[in-house]
Amino acid sequence: MNWTSKRALITGGASGIGLATVEILCRMGGRVALNHLPNDPSGIKEVKRLRTAGYDVVSAPGDVSNPGEAENMVTAALKALGGLDLLVNNAGTSNSREPIPFENLEAMDESFWQTILGTNLIGPYRCSKAAADSLRLSHGVIINTASVAGLGTRGSSLAYSASKAALINLTRNLAKALSPEIRVNAVAPGLVDTPWTKSWPESRKQKTLDRSLLKRLVLPEDVAKSIIFLAGQGAITGEVLVVDCGSSIA
Repeated sequence: MNWTSKRALITGGASGIGLATVEILCRMGGRVALNHLPNDPSGIKEVKRLRTAGYDVVSAPGDVSNPGEAENMVTAALKALGGLDLLVNNAGTSNSREPIPFENLEAMDESFWQTILGTNLIGPYRCSKAAADSLRLSHGVIINTASVAGLGTRGSSLAYSASKAALINLTRNLAKALSPEIRVNAVAPGLVDTPWTKSWPESRKQKTLDRSLLKRLVLPEDVAKSIIFLAGQGAITGEVLVVDCGSSIA
């Protein structure tokens, strides 16, 4: 797919997978709206850095977990870009600094669940709904960032795994609901080398490396390239692409 002047909105674009996707699209000539939390200075910093480098990037502040705010963010991004060809629902949260054992039900109260579901599941729905009319006009694409945790691999918490399983279900049903004009797919990363995992003990990371067929962690760029691949393949919709260096089948 020729991305020159194509318009993309990347939620959770200030770091990790989101930022890697923004950077690749910029290098390919795309026009990108980088969504970030309103109070996150790194989002503004990254937009400024990319614009200084000559790329066509605009800031799209907003919390996708908040009803109204998510829709307003999408509307503002569409206005700034003049339409939309690609929506990447990448914003997500584990809502914890450390993995929570599934058996520890007391650690996941109502507020914990609401935060995870509001960001990881309802947020993508809000953004997809708000962008649907524009994407229909361009015969565009939606890509959701799910997780192997949603396919049965143990995630950072029971709630997180449930949210990603629901996102995979949402992906497949949106593909049906928005066809034939809009394609909807998802990527399901394994353990990604991001700021969230930087502080983990090496022994914990080693467990994943031991299972990995490729003997390495997934990089944000690996997932970003997979997002671009799915966005450019016109015959693929309703699919989930696992990107985990072979960990889940080892």
